[in-house]
Amino acid sequence: MLAGLSWCEKRIRLCGCTWKPFDGLRVTVKAVAMTSRISHTSFDALDAYAQSVFWSQVLDFVEDPDDPNEPGHEECLITSRDRSHLLLFITVPDGKKVKNRVHLDLRPVDRTREQEVERVLALGASHLADHRRPDGSGWITLADPEGNEFCILSKDPAGSGATT
Repeated sequence: MLAGLSWCEKRIRLCGCTWKPFDGLRVTVKAVAMTSRISHTSFDALDAYAQSVFWSQVLDFVEDPDDPNEPGHEECLITSRDRSHLLLFITVPDGKKVKNRVHLDLRPVDRTREQEVERVLALGASHLADHRRPDGSGWITLADPEGNEFCILSKDPAGSGATT
């Protein structure tokens, strides 16, 4: 069924997409609908409210005015101003024990990486490691007040890689 097809044509067929040759070189692809999408990202926390305040300041996120976060709340939700990203902090009884398996990589919007690191440190983060490279790529690893690692990349990517 796939014999005689180019690698691109095989990939298109295997992913469930349809393809139609166009002027001999280009391929028009109609993608299959996704089965799931990320609703929000959840973080376990000893103090969900304190974590929501810290991350609101780091990311310029806001809480839902119809359901404001309060000290002692077991769940505290914050959202980007356009509501495209949601972070949910959930109070759990046990603290962080080992390195995170998932973490956020942040890219500054209106300042350099070094200026953003200083701003976030002043909000209560702690410095863990420096992985900057001579070409300007790399990152600085910080931890939030409960020890969750996150990285700050350069404002402008130095290349095409994810950590540039």
